[in-house]
Amino acid sequence: MQYFVYIITNKRNGTLYIGMTNNLARRVWEHKEGLVEGFSKKYDTKLLVYYEKSNNVSDAIAREKQLKKWKREWKLRIIEKVNPDWGDLSLNLLL
Repeated sequence: MQYFVYIITNKRNGTLYIGMTNNLARRVWEHKEGLVEGFSKKYDTKLLVYYEKSNNVSDAIAREKQLKKWKREWKLRIIEKVNPDWGDLSLNLLL
């Protein structure tokens, strides 16, 4: 099974939400439909701007926790390294 750690936002340099899932397409759809209660819904985070794959659930959980503790500057840097235009990467997923 694959696991994904992802960053979703409301706009370029906007509010960042970091999560982990075993079904990225479904989870992004839930964000886009406003089905994720709490922080994500409050800040309208719907644009998938970064994700990583892992085959190990423990590694994915550890990575999610690590990214959440990072300084904002570091998070922006990893997003811009793989997605300099802050495009919605969910457009390449089967939603």
